[in-house]
Order: sequence, then structure tokens, then C-alpha cells
Amino acid sequence: MPTPLTPMEATLAATAALAVTAGLTLTYAALSPGSQLFGHTIIAGTDPTQVALTYDDGPNDVATDGLLDLLARHNARATFFMIGRFVRQRPEIVRRVHAAGHLIGNHTDTHPWLSFLSARAIREELRACNQAIEDTIGAPIHYLRPPHGARRPMVFRAAAELGLKIVQWNAMGYDWQPISPDRIVANVTRGLDRGRRNHTGANILLHDGHQQGIGTDRSATIQATATLLERFAREGTRTVTVDAWG
Repeated sequence: MPTPLTPMEATLAATAALAVTAGLTLTYAALSPGSQLFGHTIIAGTDPTQVALTYDDGPNDVATDGLLDLLARHNARATFFMIGRFVRQRPEIVRRVHAAGHLIGNHTDTHPWLSFLSARAIREELRACNQAIEDTIGAPIHYLRPPHGARRPMVFRAAAELGLKIVQWNAMGYDWQPISPDRIVANVTRGLDRGRRNHTGANILLHDGHQQGIGTDRSATIQATATLLERFAREGTRTVTVDAWG
């Protein structure tokens, strides 16, 4: 039979359990795409026939241009969350995205984990990216997707100071991994099905670039996007940009 804990041991055990629970809660709040514990984030609307195709980490001339051509053929609009330092390197692509009627959002200047940065560094990451995009397209930016979805209360405060709304996702292609177009589509489909069960639209996270630099091959993502657009046309699913939801 186990020896009963002393009052001190019981207190320490309870404190440790609370610390673990608090740590798990904070991790969920900081990293779970669906968490609203630190502040409101846009995920999706209540219409299951609406989907938002969103692309992170561009602009990237070996992928973004191809996506733009594909989206134009399907008369579809998408949301591109761009990294500021790449915007300064490829302004012509950014202007093409904007001219085609797609929505452009802030994905920070250098793609750090914002939840680990100082308040000053967070502000600078958001400000520099906003400036790069706005100087390029001559229009204000209103939406932010934190890299990795990582945030903490200071991220919300810094975003609010710049008039930015934070956007997460509820369907993901996992296309940052070297996987096939079919795998990307299967991953997205799970999110689509989950959204339909919950009577919500789908906010699909894909990538047209890579945080480490311009030039990443995203041909699998383009092929997966083509498959998804063909499916949406058959099903009567409508593509929207994230500003349709808030």
C-alpha cells in the first residue's frame, strides 16, 4: 500500500500539477490555430460553401507567378501572406498579386517566432513588413498571419497598433514538407470535412515560398491547388479572401 503523502508533499504535488496544466494551457493559447485565449483571431466564416486559399512565405518567383496564372484561369481569388524581406527583393511579383485582385497580408519581415520576441522586436517585425508591402502596392495592409501561428498578448497589442487583424487557419496542406500533390490534397480534405461537420467555412493554409529564401520549388502546391479548384467548381464551393470573414 502506498505511503500517504505528507501535507507538504501533497502541496508540492498539487503545485506541480497546476504548473503543468498552466504550461499546457499557455502552449495551446500560443500555438493552436483555433485558440482564442489571448485574443480574437479570424479563422473562417459560418458558410460551409466558402473556402479561403491562403499562401504563406512568398513572394517566390518560381511559384507565385504560376499560382496567379492558375487562379486567373479559375476566376478565383486568394490571400497571400508575404514576408517583408522577400517583398523588397521581388516587388514586381507583389504588384502583380495586387493588380490581380488578391488580398495581401503581413507575414512579418523575417519570419521569426513572435511568441519569443521582445515587445520592441515584435513591433519592428510587423512595422517593417507593413512598410515593405504598402510602399510596393500603395495600399494599406489590414491582416496578419503570425509565422507558425505563434502569438502572445503582445502580438495582439502590436497588431492592433498597426490596425492589423490576426488570421489563423482550420485546414492545412502540410506542404512545407516534401510531399506529393495527392498528399497535400488529402491533408486539406481532412480540414474541409471537419469544417463541414462544424458548419464552418475552410481557411486553407498552403505555401508559395519558404522562410529560408526565394527559389523553393512549390510545384506540388500548385498541382494540389489545381486539383482543389477543379473540385470546388464541381461542388459549387466558392473561394473568398479572408476579409470576407472580418
